[in-house]
Amino acid sequence: MTVIKAALQLARPANLVTAVADILAGIAIAGLTTGWGNAAWLIVSTLGLYGGGVVLNDVFDARLDAEERPERPIPSGRISLQLAAILGSALLLIGVFAAMIYGYTSGWIAIAIALATIVYNRFAKHSRLFGPLVMGSCRGGNLLLGISAVPAQLSDWWPVAFVPLVYIAAITLISQDEVHGGKRFFLYLAWIFYLLVHVSQLILAVDQGNTWVALILIAVHAWLVGKPLLTAIRNPVGPLIGKAVKAGVISLIIMDAAWCMAFGAYELGIVTLLLLPLSIKLGKLFAVT
Repeated sequence: MTVIKAALQLARPANLVTAVADILAGIAIAGLTTGWGNAAWLIVSTLGLYGGGVVLNDVFDARLDAEERPERPIPSGRISLQLAAILGSALLLIGVFAAMIYGYTSGWIAIAIALATIVYNRFAKHSRLFGPLVMGSCRGGNLLLGISAVPAQLSDWWPVAFVPLVYIAAITLISQDEVHGGKRFFLYLAWIFYLLVHVSQLILAVDQGNTWVALILIAVHAWLVGKPLLTAIRNPVGPLIGKAVKAGVISLIIMDAAWCMAFGAYELGIVTLLLLPLSIKLGKLFAVT
């Protein structure tokens, strides 16, 4: 049981829920109206890809965590480094194969996400420039994975992947200082990135003729991520930065629900919102960052 609990901690269950929300948002953007059963493969895929990515994050950070976060599963000895590496790799493979079962287009997107995950964990993570960009591309790819539910829609809507890319780049910028504290410059830069995301979603909602319903969720999202970030800007110490990171991750569900509303998929938006209490509950049981 100790090993199972440690594996769950590595996989960060609360974050996995946000990955599912990305797929639902992508499905809404693609306008999928039939074949919901088959689309479940895309949810399995994102669970594998995201789970594998965050597990490997701890694998590659095992030596650093031994100094800075000795309570984490690997440095604490609750799960071996070898077993964690096998688990992370297996989850990535599951993610790729599940996407391939749905379709080759989805499969290639999943392969790209898996490769980007490895590049981030192995090479780019500690770079102020490439870390946020590569991590953002993983989340942007995840939205594209959802849109690939209707492959023909990718040619029209692939640019929306830049929105989650910018959003996750902001969170990654913040998270690089959550242990030792950071500089206000990067927190202000993250705030600008958040603003770009909210404005972009609003523009698309107006374009789709669903302004007011989407605006409510966009405003809620802006408040949820803005309040803790403003607190961290005022006092950029590790714990407050960590809270800003956690808010950014969990609030992804609100962002994805806003996508659904912006594209008129109101029922799917409600289903996406229902994932929020689950993610919050899991966030209290398992680490988010």
